[in-house]
Amino acid sequence: MTTALALVTCFLLSLFLTPLVKKLAFRIGATDQPNHRKVHKGSMARLGGLSIYVAFLAGLFILQPHNAYMPYIVAGGTIIIITGFLDDMFELSAKWKLLGQIAAAVIVLIGGVEVQFINLPFDARLELGWLSIPITLLWIIGITNAINLIDGLDGLAAGVSSIVLATISVLAIIQNDIFIVALGIALLGGTLGFLVHNFNPAKIFMGDTGALFLGFMIAVIALLGFKNVTIFSLVVPVIILAVPISDTIFAIIRRMVNKQPLSAPDKSHLHHCLLRLGYSHRQTVLIIYALSAFFGVSAVIFTISTLWVSLVIMMFLLIGVELMAERIGLAGNRYRPVLNLMNKLSNTPKRS
Repeated sequence: MTTALALVTCFLLSLFLTPLVKKLAFRIGATDQPNHRKVHKGSMARLGGLSIYVAFLAGLFILQPHNAYMPYIVAGGTIIIITGFLDDMFELSAKWKLLGQIAAAVIVLIGGVEVQFINLPFDARLELGWLSIPITLLWIIGITNAINLIDGLDGLAAGVSSIVLATISVLAIIQNDIFIVALGIALLGGTLGFLVHNFNPAKIFMGDTGALFLGFMIAVIALLGFKNVTIFSLVVPVIILAVPISDTIFAIIRRMVNKQPLSAPDKSHLHHCLLRLGYSHRQTVLIIYALSAFFGVSAVIFTISTLWVSLVIMMFLLIGVELMAERIGLAGNRYRPVLNLMNKLSNTPKRS
């Protein structure tokens, strides 16, 4: 009952706060102007993430999750919000944004949020030792930026994040993990309330304030929620986040092949390619929602299945990602170097 109350309260609070945040954004000049990379035509308010953040804090106040991690997670999330706010106001360089992300990640690391081991099949466990810190940092910063990278169409990042959070919350309920349920529900309610104003045609953008905050929180929640899963513990959050993770990996490969900086923007992300295939703005967003929901359902089935069923699911998911990459990659020349590289690697003759 309390969980449902928190979800509804966070939703309504975010829903009613977002128009006020929109007015604030225009008043202080935190707006997004159209250019050759963006699909919107007029000036749009940023800072929508502030309403998600406030609603999230309200949800925590209602649910009162008691855990030693809590103050560190809130502190790290606040650092991310400040970083995103400054970027939405002054367009920080990639270096300063990365510094803010590292600072937030270090805070939660100090609080004990860390991947110390990975569960493997047949009751095996891989102890990470000193690698646990760099792997945890890489995960948090990587997922933070993965959510930020898909924030390219109205409602895309908010919708995908909502599907991810709903999946995490369902799995946490199955595992009776009350702390993760509280975090997931509080963040889900705030994100859904904002999505009402952000879905196409959007009235406001979440900006880096929202995208970085959602990415950071999802990274931390996923890390805490699935480290004790019996089979392939780290695979579950990877499946749930397959859409933003795969898009980010292809973006990194694409920029390396084209000899561009990793922070260089382009128009060859998943949503851009779907638009070039002829889908409308709204159709593209709904297709990516469907993909994200598919991976979410797969993660649930994977978690509750036996070892061999889980292995079969993993095999089909890998094949599906490969086919999706090849199909969508044909929509733009900028993906072809990536596909050519993948084909070369897969067709390399083996030594006798």
